[in-house]
Amino acid sequence: MLVIQIFLYLQILDFITTMLGFRVGAAEASPFIAKLIHASSPMAGVAFSKLVAIAIAGFCLMTQRQKLVGWINYWYAGLVVWNLVVILVAINRNVHA
Repeated sequence: MLVIQIFLYLQILDFITTMLGFRVGAAEASPFIAKLIHASSPMAGVAFSKLVAIAIAGFCLMTQRQKLVGWINYWYAGLVVWNLVVILVAINRNVHA
């Protein structure tokens, strides 16, 4: 199932880009993930959010909603691009500070 492979790949990319963003000084925009981060650690909070996303995708598959996972992939692809932009802006700010 290509949709699932893409979904898992995007989860990994989102995790990596979020961690890189934290490293260069970016903040978490999602209130849900921000609460998870403050309750534990940045890595644990984001990892837990990835587990939740995978569980929801699994539920979608079990209930024959594969197309929904395909649409969710567009959201995560956009999120990864957003993370990359945030990282580049933060790096640019740090270089020119």
